[in-house]
Amino acid sequence: MDELLLRELTPAVIGVLVHRGIDFATAEDAVQDALLQATVIWPDRPPADAKAWLVTVAWRKFLDAHRSEVARRDRERRLDAEPPPGVTEYSDDTLQLFFLCAHPSLTATSAVALTLRAVGGLTTRQIADAYLVPEATMAQRISRAKRTVGGVRFDEPGDPATVRRVLYLVFNEGYTGDIDLAAEAIRLTRQLASRTDDEETSGLLALMLLHHARRPARIGSDGTLIPLAAQDRSRWDTSLIVEGVKILQAALARDRLGEFQAQAAIAALHADAPQAAETDWLQIVGWYDELLRITDSPVVQLNRAVAVGEADGAAAGLAALSGVPAGVPRRTAAAAYLHEKAGDRGEAARLYADAAVEATNVAERDHLTRQAARIGHERRS
Repeated sequence: MDELLLRELTPAVIGVLVHRGIDFATAEDAVQDALLQATVIWPDRPPADAKAWLVTVAWRKFLDAHRSEVARRDRERRLDAEPPPGVTEYSDDTLQLFFLCAHPSLTATSAVALTLRAVGGLTTRQIADAYLVPEATMAQRISRAKRTVGGVRFDEPGDPATVRRVLYLVFNEGYTGDIDLAAEAIRLTRQLASRTDDEETSGLLALMLLHHARRPARIGSDGTLIPLAAQDRSRWDTSLIVEGVKILQAALARDRLGEFQAQAAIAALHADAPQAAETDWLQIVGWYDELLRITDSPVVQLNRAVAVGEADGAAAGLAALSGVPAGVPRRTAAAAYLHEKAGDRGEAARLYADAAVEATNVAERDHLTRQAARIGHERRS
């Protein structure tokens, strides 16, 4: 059975049911039921027309649910007559589903969950496993999200920027359970890019591809985190890099720079360097300056300070870092790195140890702990 095909058809089938007059929440439930039935039937009896099969079964699931309600008996005759295929059967409503699932009224976590289920076609269990929460918790989150957008018109114009933020959240979750969320985010961003004439969506896709290309070299065989400078660049996926750079160049040529395009340009410069020592840090600092003009983000300030340290020396990097507010994630780790680069190894060891305590995941914590121990050992030798 082609699970990817099932997931790719999900938004189209939901769209058909909505056009037949079913509210979004009910349509989404019916399609999920149809998907579950497909996983049982399709391995032995694959349909000739997968989309038509899903539409038919989802519609019947909807009818069965409503026939049991006494209050709807007077509507039975209308519901029994299955509408013949028309233009709405073949329309592509994926973009509208993206907008609905990333509606501004939703919290970020709810928007992510609803997008993965309604647009991505994942089951509640798969999403729960990916986010390491109980299935019941994720089911409640999705139900609340559907209630929240229950009154939103299906054809209401949406904001691609909101959708991009949701997809980037999914991408940054990486890989947990049996679902590769980074790959899923790339798949969904490709769908979004194919349906919008938007250079920032292209920039986001390029950024994801360039980051994903480095994934094989990011984690050692023993599970340890490998920093960018120490990665074996021969393990980077050059096909993803080539594709990402091509998409980015086309987006930049439109001369409407946005946050994701600038981030992708920085990632492309890292990808272009055969060795870490050959990285064009001056250009990277320039792109961080552009990014700061767009976002004025303290995280961007932090990353720029590290780049300045590489381009102009540790003292310049520490001076730039002094303007980054305390409490910004990874600020302590950046300070440790720049102090080590400046030759202040005692302060660097102390800061690495502090940064390990602040780390939000095990891999990063272990890496920073090893850095502190390494400097301590070198100082004693």
